[in-house]
Amino acid sequence: MDPSRIPAEFPAPSFRGAQEQALADIRDAFAAGNRVVLVRAPTGSGKSLLARAIMGAAETAGEAAPSEATGAYYTTPQVSQIDDVEADDLLDDLAVIRGKSNYDCVLPGEHDTPVNRAPCARQQGFDCSIRHRCPYFSDRAIASGNRFAAMTLAYFMRTAGSEVFRKRDVVVIDEAHGLAEWAEMYATIEISPERVPVWDDVGVPDVAADAGPEEDAVDRTARFVEALRDVAIRAKDELVGRPELDREEVARRDRLQELISELGWFLEDYRDPQSPTSWVVDQPGGEGSAMEIKPLDPARYLRHTVWDRGNRFALLSATILSKEAFCRGVGLDPADVALVDVEHTFPLANRPLYDVTQGSMTYEHRDETTPKIARLIVRLMAEHPDEKGLIHAHSYDIAERITERLGEFGVAARVRRHDRSNRDAELEAWKASSDPEVFVSVKMEEALDLKGDLCRWQVVCKAPYRNTNDSRVARRLADGQWAWYHRTALRTVIQACGRVVRAPDDHGATYLADDSLLDLFERAAADTPDWFRDQVDAMTTPSLPAFDPEAALAGVDASPSSGAGAGRRKSRRTGGSAGAPGGRSSRDGSGQGRDGGDATGDGGTSDDDTVRTRSEQDAERRENHPLSDVWGDG
Repeated sequence: MDPSRIPAEFPAPSFRGAQEQALADIRDAFAAGNRVVLVRAPTGSGKSLLARAIMGAAETAGEAAPSEATGAYYTTPQVSQIDDVEADDLLDDLAVIRGKSNYDCVLPGEHDTPVNRAPCARQQGFDCSIRHRCPYFSDRAIASGNRFAAMTLAYFMRTAGSEVFRKRDVVVIDEAHGLAEWAEMYATIEISPERVPVWDDVGVPDVAADAGPEEDAVDRTARFVEALRDVAIRAKDELVGRPELDREEVARRDRLQELISELGWFLEDYRDPQSPTSWVVDQPGGEGSAMEIKPLDPARYLRHTVWDRGNRFALLSATILSKEAFCRGVGLDPADVALVDVEHTFPLANRPLYDVTQGSMTYEHRDETTPKIARLIVRLMAEHPDEKGLIHAHSYDIAERITERLGEFGVAARVRRHDRSNRDAELEAWKASSDPEVFVSVKMEEALDLKGDLCRWQVVCKAPYRNTNDSRVARRLADGQWAWYHRTALRTVIQACGRVVRAPDDHGATYLADDSLLDLFERAAADTPDWFRDQVDAMTTPSLPAFDPEAALAGVDASPSSGAGAGRRKSRRTGGSAGAPGGRSSRDGSGQGRDGGDATGDGGTSDDDTVRTRSEQDAERRENHPLSDVWGDG
């Protein structure tokens, strides 16, 4: 690597904000001999352009000896980031490669077959006459031979040890703040009927109750895993021995091979007394039920899949909050790591935080607080009648509760939401809409670029703490790792706040609705970047319009004329009304809203009379359209 080339390799015609100084600092950090440089760059700093400049410092084939690593990898956990790289003309010298399932076979009669289920995967010795035209193998060949290759972190980890994607001189990991958590997720082994093709051929013990006198649940799990692995190997060998497989058999074979590898990795690590990884097991259903085998701090997993893949590394993120804690989590020696801070150049006035807290959103208080947040959202709709809004609901349970309440208040015509199956489609429909829709979202705090009028305001409904029912979280808290617990929540909040302000001349408001967010800012103060502390210190409580569903719909072609209760429907949680407990109105006995605003009446409408969300309206239009069979909804 030649760090001196970094500034000159910047791909844009001019620098923006603090980019020029950032590149000089990154150059100096590598020149000082650091193997890893953490680049803490606020949202909107142009991290992908910084990444490309760093990649340009990698040795080329003409500069290096034949045995030396050359070129660079760009990788990120977020698929959307890879999409952005592929669409960016300034990054057109990065060759993008995706997993086989993202490409369709081009053989006659196989055009709807993904490459991982194509004849080359189904038939032994299949000689594809048009392999050179295969979109997957073509992209793979281009990426493997190109100076710069870009891929998701999942694909990058899966290709560890590959003869095609060998070690390179430089590796850049974008959105690297969650690297330890992503590694834990990738290394987690799910033992369930859906994930284990030989489930019916093994007896699944209660690993906690069935442990021997000198064992714990992990020890008993290891004994079970040995037996399961043997059964899986026999089943895989039987399939591999067949001359031809159908698509379902190919899927079974591939999953068996993947399972065997996962189980082998666990056994190897479990038996290694020098391994830094600790393992925990979740099996809430006991004997015969599914289980998850989860690693804590899988530094060894990252060494093989990441750290052995390059000579020098640049890790970019807005939210690497603590260098020392991050290095501990990913298995790096802080002495080999430099931290470069990039200045935030967006005016503070353009990225305000507002305290609109309505109470606690912990589970025991959620029934009381959620209706208040829904009323708040109606008032914010009136405050922003012509601007798109984003609701960070944190969970599907909260999203459903909020959406149902907004329907009761008669403002569903301005609301869009998604479920697990249509997440991307609903997001794209919301972004494409010219109306001031409000999108109730789950887990969209990261990798979402809502520049300009795509979104001007957002609400954070809950402090995004990790689930304490997760065994890894519980184990860490039992070990006293409360700083980690608060740091991970703060990281998500900071990421969320960056969704709506993407450039120095952009602007967007973030409203904080959960009391626990204010407590979080105090508890995580030591890990808060200065630029975000400035936002917190400048936070105010705004003056908002009164609760008025008609004012909330002023910017769309709709009105709550049928009554604020028009959106009521059967609750999927209780089977009753989605209104207040016992089917009562959300108003108190005085007829006033709880915030003192006038509440619109909610009587006289039936379930068939409901006001539908934008998502429901779109779905009905597609279902009734003459071409619905073409769209796949017929």
